[in-house]
Amino acid sequence: MKGVKLVNLGLPKSGTSTLSRALWEAGWKAADHKIRRGRPHPSKLVGSFVAEHLYRGYFDTGNPFKYLGYYDALTEVSVQNAALSLWPQCDYAMIRAMRLARRRVLFVATWREPEEIADSIMRWRNLGSERLPAGHIPGLPAGWGETEAQRLRWITGHYTMLLDLFAGDPRFLMLPVAARDARARLARFIGRDLPWWGRENANADNPAEAED
Repeated sequence: MKGVKLVNLGLPKSGTSTLSRALWEAGWKAADHKIRRGRPHPSKLVGSFVAEHLYRGYFDTGNPFKYLGYYDALTEVSVQNAALSLWPQCDYAMIRAMRLARRRVLFVATWREPEEIADSIMRWRNLGSERLPAGHIPGLPAGWGETEAQRLRWITGHYTMLLDLFAGDPRFLMLPVAARDARARLARFIGRDLPWWGRENANADNPAEAED
């Protein structure tokens, strides 16, 4: 199957960069958050965000993957900055459109303990202290997310929503990235050997940061 085969619905700081590298090493082309130089991306996409193209495809044609057909996998799909607040993995209408647009596409949700994700978010630049509370995020409206309790409720609620939404669907995998068999689980799920698995995008300035 050409085009997007796998979409990660996990939150930032849940192991998304690890997933991206593992898939690149396995021969798949992966788009992760912002399309940057350093990998063989189409030049017209460099500097843009995955979320922008998903929403543009959705609103232009009803097919979120319309402008991302170069890629095999989308490994982090959200963006939160001063100009954009786009969270496809938290948007029911978007998830439904993705499922309908490509009936064979697989969905994974990279997962760490909610406390670990929340801690990583706070350690990652100003993501937890400024950007999340200022964002317009499904499940975390503007003005919420300033406290640890609020962030934990949002994180837990997101993964619970995915489990409810995909209950019984063999095209969905919840993937605890720190599990000893995470690599094997993912390889079985996508039907492809994974020559690499480890930690990617660790926060060198804050060693408690395990992985992105």
